[in-house]
Amino acid sequence: MQTRDKIVAAIKAATVAAMTEGTLKTSEDLPEVSIQVPPKKEFGDYATNFAMQTTKIFHVSPRKIAEELRARIMAVDLAHFLAADGEDLFEEIQIAGAGFMNFFIKPNVIYRQLKEIYAEGEDFGHLPCKNNVTIQIEYVSANPTGLLHVGHGRGAAAGSAMVNIMRAAGYNVESEYYINDAGNQMDNLAKSVNARYLELLGQSVDFPEDGYLGEDIIDTTKRIIARDGDKHLALPEDERLKVLGELAYVDKLLELKDDLKKFRVNFDVWFSERTLHPDKINAAIETLKEKGGIYEQDGALWLASSKYGDDKDRVVIRDNGEPTYLAADIAYHKNKFDRGFSELINLWGADHHGYVARVKAAMKMLGYDADKLKIIFLQMVSLFRGGEAVKMSKRAGTAIPLRELMEEVGTDAARYFFLMRSTDSQLDFDLDLAKSQSADNPVYYVQYAHARISSIFRQAEEAGLKLDGIPQLSLMNSAVELDLINKVSEYPDEIEKAAAEYAPQRIARYVYDLASTFSAFYRDCRILGVEEDLAKARLALLKVTRHTINHALGLLGVSAPERM
Repeated sequence: MQTRDKIVAAIKAATVAAMTEGTLKTSEDLPEVSIQVPPKKEFGDYATNFAMQTTKIFHVSPRKIAEELRARIMAVDLAHFLAADGEDLFEEIQIAGAGFMNFFIKPNVIYRQLKEIYAEGEDFGHLPCKNNVTIQIEYVSANPTGLLHVGHGRGAAAGSAMVNIMRAAGYNVESEYYINDAGNQMDNLAKSVNARYLELLGQSVDFPEDGYLGEDIIDTTKRIIARDGDKHLALPEDERLKVLGELAYVDKLLELKDDLKKFRVNFDVWFSERTLHPDKINAAIETLKEKGGIYEQDGALWLASSKYGDDKDRVVIRDNGEPTYLAADIAYHKNKFDRGFSELINLWGADHHGYVARVKAAMKMLGYDADKLKIIFLQMVSLFRGGEAVKMSKRAGTAIPLRELMEEVGTDAARYFFLMRSTDSQLDFDLDLAKSQSADNPVYYVQYAHARISSIFRQAEEAGLKLDGIPQLSLMNSAVELDLINKVSEYPDEIEKAAAEYAPQRIARYVYDLASTFSAFYRDCRILGVEEDLAKARLALLKVTRHTINHALGLLGVSAPERM
């Protein structure tokens, strides 16, 4: 049990004891205990505002609640119960302000915690398996009709980092890409490639009004011609559209997968929308009919979604018998629920906000627990260069492709910058900062910390200084040493919270803070030239620090170089 978990347990145990004995009285549910690391050491190693959260529940001042809990927590029986080896856990618990509880941990507890981390080795950062909890995360799911742009890049970085973080937190996670390979967009792809095909073979043609104008369509068509020549030219137009459309689809999907691979994104499942047409869509609609969720009007079939929170009812089958996108999405989400996941997480663009109510309405009508479907919205990304907004691709005059961003700033910087901010906030991406090799660039700063620690180990090895077993960790007693130990110790809790909150930005922020805490250690604490036992103790601390930086960057999909 981590120290933070022990503090939570202590507060809960003290609260239950106080309620049992009647010194605190309530019939209401209590909030979860929240533990923070104070911004300044003078406020302790950990702090909580639990007393302030419960003042209206217990009808007692928060300071009196805090004092009651402190007295019970510091009691010998509870303190020994929470500590390992029969030793007390807390040096002191202070009450501050209106009722904050500030916890000061005994140094021997800190050393013992570091010893446990050191003993874990490469396993540190992997939390116990949460059996019977299976989560599916679906993200990106861009149409296979063009290149991924920077907006897709943010979703790709966030989704893949969430998968990594949740797996580290012990969840069984499956990642999925929903291929929108049916409907009008595929017809428009076929028409666009057909027009370019005829143009490139010297024929005059009017480009379709709804066609795709990107340079990538020309590139796709050139690849088809390079492979097949003009053999499709003699086909009747309908057949040629079908053949070229399918060839273009395969080409665009391979191109999309290649860009994602370069961006360090891999999916467990690629789900084709085509597999839903027509049988699974028809089956879903029939089930909705049986449950009274579908009615006919003006020759079309409508979903009665307004009964379940939507602002109006929605067409699912048009009057010409063709299904809408919503019909396919209903069948798709029915399929996902039927696969038995404990939780479904979708990452959608902010422009899909109004879509949530209708999909959840359909799931409720079908008898599923719609609360198991979580939607995370991705806000817009704005690129800046030289302080000016960059809106268009230099090559194609269109939205900036993800591959151009990777080429300009590198995959590491692109991923880290996408993950620095919460997905629900707009992101201003500074291209100049992302390319700079300075401490102002957060990803460079973190990577440099990892490289610097690696350099220290190379120097120590050259000097004949090696770790053999667990050294005397208690020799480290300065503030910067204890700060670094505490910062490393926070990592499992950060993983747990990042997973629970779907917040990869927590890991990005944590690893930056860890690098900053290491920098203070590096400034004040030498390795070579000090007494050997102290040098080995510090090397042990740096070993777990390096592992933690490497592990955290790995969760973000960012490399951890050993030389820079």
